[in-house]
Amino acid sequence: MESIMTIFKGTMVSIGVTLVLLLIFATILTYTNIAESTIPAVIIVITAISLLIGSTIASRSMRKNGLLNGAMIGTIYLLIIYIISSIIGGSFAINLKSIIMIIAGMLFGIIGGIVGVNTKK
Repeated sequence: MESIMTIFKGTMVSIGVTLVLLLIFATILTYTNIAESTIPAVIIVITAISLLIGSTIASRSMRKNGLLNGAMIGTIYLLIIYIISSIIGGSFAINLKSIIMIIAGMLFGIIGGIVGVNTKK
């Protein structure tokens, strides 16, 4: 039960970091001349940073199974983000961008999990 709560906490931290970083990026986009074509790349970077932080924090407190915990956090995070974006966008289609996000999300979740297990509290 404790591991489920820790994975949930890591996922919520990742979502919280995502929201903060997206707000910052939206503000930057609004008040600067940055091209909107940068949005997809920045979204992937924000996802990576968020998952690294969330899975590192969660795995640090668990101290074991970093690979599995990070992958689970990445998967749950991506499912939540996919469902929300599909509802907002009105389409539940999977395309190349979705596949890249899934792979990147799981990869950075795993990396964060490994880092978290191997760092001191």
